[in-house]
Amino acid sequence: LLFPVSNLCGKCRPRDTDLLQPSLNFLYWSLHQTTPCSQQRAVAVLLSNVSLLELLQKVLECTWLRSPPSEPAYLSPEDALLCSGWLLAASLLLYQHRYNTEVHQTLSLDLTEVLNAVIFRKKKPILLLVSIMQFLKAALRQNFSSSLLVIVGQNTAQGATQPQPSSLQDAALHPLATQQVFSLVVSLQNLLVHKNLLLSQAVAACLETLVEYLSSKNQDVALHVASQPWHRFLLFTLLNGGQKSLLQPEVLRLMTLFLRYQSSNIISQKEISQILQEAAEANLAELPEATSRALHLFLCQV
Repeated sequence: LLFPVSNLCGKCRPRDTDLLQPSLNFLYWSLHQTTPCSQQRAVAVLLSNVSLLELLQKVLECTWLRSPPSEPAYLSPEDALLCSGWLLAASLLLYQHRYNTEVHQTLSLDLTEVLNAVIFRKKKPILLLVSIMQFLKAALRQNFSSSLLVIVGQNTAQGATQPQPSSLQDAALHPLATQQVFSLVVSLQNLLVHKNLLLSQAVAACLETLVEYLSSKNQDVALHVASQPWHRFLLFTLLNGGQKSLLQPEVLRLMTLFLRYQSSNIISQKEISQILQEAAEANLAELPEATSRALHLFLCQV
């Protein structure tokens, strides 16, 4: 089925939402709900379809070309298609890297536009933000070096207008600029305050990956980001006093991140002890899978 569905997608236009959205969803789930052997073949089929990848790029670019909806909570058919497109693109990045699959057509994206889609949200629905962050996380994990992805439109002009920018630091973080990193971190912090479970988990994962990327590029910037005092206030906001509130998966993942980078001004021995006590009193068999996974990573880090 991958052959006819992917060929059908390649013949569509981005405005053919009724046909494209379920088709891209089918391609996405075909990659995820199959055996490793079939998965490798599925990736090869999709990456060899030049028309599909050209269509996918046009869909992704619609993210910053179309006007934001008047109702941000409403997921329009156009937004649903964008979600499917970003999730499929993230999966192709992930599996192309895993299997080192040959690429016949690249995805060319303006990194500034991708970042601005998260930083300047403009009433984007939560599911669309989560989908874009999945793609950003996949690109960060590969240091933007995937043979499937070509980064275009570097923000050199903007950097030149700023007074004496830290060119060495920007060069180390390439293709990200230092100011883009700080703006993205602030935006991710603000998104966490929304207390939407799906959004919170996506933001925590994106923040983890971003700091890992920074750590591999410039340790000083990574430590600066991980030890921002605002993170402390953010944790207080997330911990709303509810029972077992420390065992929220996004809280555990943030705590693990701060522990990893020894941000003692953010997380203290007292919080660590509280988490251990709550974990000891909890019925571990009844914890949600996301919480169990986050708790496991936290305990390993401790």
